[in-house]
Amino acid sequence: MVVMGRIAGPFGVSGGIKVFPYTEHPDGLARYRAWWLDADGGKWQKVTVSGCEVHGGLLIALLEQYADRTAAARLKGLQVAIPRSQLPALSGSGKDGYYWTDLIGLEVINLQGEKLGKVTGLLETGANDVLQVQGLAEDKEEKKERLIPFIDSVVVRVDLQGRCMTVDWGVDWA
Repeated sequence: MVVMGRIAGPFGVSGGIKVFPYTEHPDGLARYRAWWLDADGGKWQKVTVSGCEVHGGLLIALLEQYADRTAAARLKGLQVAIPRSQLPALSGSGKDGYYWTDLIGLEVINLQGEKLGKVTGLLETGANDVLQVQGLAEDKEEKKERLIPFIDSVVVRVDLQGRCMTVDWGVDWA
């Protein structure tokens, strides 16, 4: 399964849900008529999408199995996935050779070999995509989030097999 989004909560009174997509384009998930929800820590439940549209940066969807606001509210926080076999084939290499979800959990180290943390998400901004990297702050007691530009001049190497990403980024940079 490839996680494509997260349910942000209910929408309206007829069982609609708001979905925060993890796709490059918000409507990327809308074209699928069947989604799988992570109902119980890796036990995926198939649901049928009866309607879906882009609303700002979110998707508003209706699922056949959930017909009222109360039922939809129970879905808040669940991951939405699609089987990898149903996704379009990837072409090229580098940043175009994998899905964003493949980057989640990669260990991020800089050119000096210092560990910066793990990729927890990606943000799409107007200028460029940004990696969200969660790691320990310099005092090693509190968590620190780093926002690292996902651009060729910063991301030196992505090793999906080794679950590691090398970046040209200082350990003391934000």
